[in-house]
Amino acid sequence: MAFFGLNNANSVNTLFSSLNSGASGFGSGNILADYASIRNGGYYKLLKAYYGTHSNRQNPSDTSQVKRPSTSTSVSKDSTKKLTKIENSADDLKSSADALLTRGNKNVFRKVDVKQEDGTVKKDYDRNAIYDKIKSFVDDYNALISNAEDTNTGTIDRAVRQLTHLTDTNEKTLDKIGISIAEDDTLRLDKETFMKADMDLVKGLFNGNGSYGYSVSTKASMVDYYAQNEASKANTYGRNGAYNYNYSYGSNYNSYF
Repeated sequence: MAFFGLNNANSVNTLFSSLNSGASGFGSGNILADYASIRNGGYYKLLKAYYGTHSNRQNPSDTSQVKRPSTSTSVSKDSTKKLTKIENSADDLKSSADALLTRGNKNVFRKVDVKQEDGTVKKDYDRNAIYDKIKSFVDDYNALISNAEDTNTGTIDRAVRQLTHLTDTNEKTLDKIGISIAEDDTLRLDKETFMKADMDLVKGLFNGNGSYGYSVSTKASMVDYYAQNEASKANTYGRNGAYNYNYSYGSNYNSYF
């Protein structure tokens, strides 16, 4: 058992060997005795007996009826459930934004052979494939806005407001491709308008470093990080004195395994 980085009693003896046991009653012997009491559970037994008797005045010897909290108390500003939803939706939005940023063979904006109305074939954008990706982006964007609504965590609230402000600054361009902003800050996608839109304009919005899609991906990552950070504040000590990590979802959880 390590005690503040000390692996055994010899290490503790070495640490306190320079102390004078007669100086003001503060000696290495007293410290080692305290350490031994902590290590062998003496302090725990003493505190358990003391609080047990003082919590049950009618029958001090009976500690079985002493009420103890069944769960640990979270100190996070939002519930674990809410933070899980926020992280979920932030992850999804980042994924859908990154899907539009992908280069190479998986680039949805890569021109392919498309059959025209007159029967001829020419290189053009696959509008249906692009629409599906944009629709996923809009759905995930709206889910994050909805799940983060009324959050009590300041960092999450600020990050989401930065996201909506970013969208507001691109409102005119988004409107040209059939994406409008509702009063509740969610997005609306009109398929008919989108399918007739200039795909070069769509590509400029969602593909490439510095694009709107790239910035949204970055903001989503920030929300994800802040949700994880706030969830870590739900780590408290349970009724048996054990450290309880009660946030069990997402990359923050997975990093421990």
